Amino acid sequence: MYEPIRSKSVHSTMADPDDFPHRSREEELDIQLAGHLAALLAVTDELRVTAPSADLDTAAERLTQEITRLRGGRTPARATTSTRGREADATALHRRAHALAGRALVVAASRADTAAAILAAERMDAHTAALKPRPLASSAH
Repeated sequence: MYEPIRSKSVHSTMADPDDFPHRSREEELDIQLAGHLAALLAVTDELRVTAPSADLDTAAERLTQEITRLRGGRTPARATTSTRGREADATALHRRAHALAGRALVVAASRADTAAAILAAERMDAHTAALKPRPLASSAH
């Protein structure tokens, strides 16, 4: 009823699995975590132009150190942001940074990287605080 297959299977003609390097789960998580932290660093640099602060400067330095560690000593590329970015909505940047820090925290927890998890949690807290409405100063009558 059925004719036997005469040609080789497509699967057997594919490249030998040993022909290309494979990464471990930990290596993949390192790459993913470094990517989330690099994105967080880019937003942090944007915020530093929009609303300069010592906290953001410290955060950028710590993020750079973590990314460098995860990438085996390769420092992250830093975007040069001009003063043109000052019109950027700081609230939107803080929301974006909070989301990126949250993603980094999930990956850091998954790979049991305490240093990166602490940094991500601290950044989430800082951006949450920045998003809270500030009470209006009462005027003296």
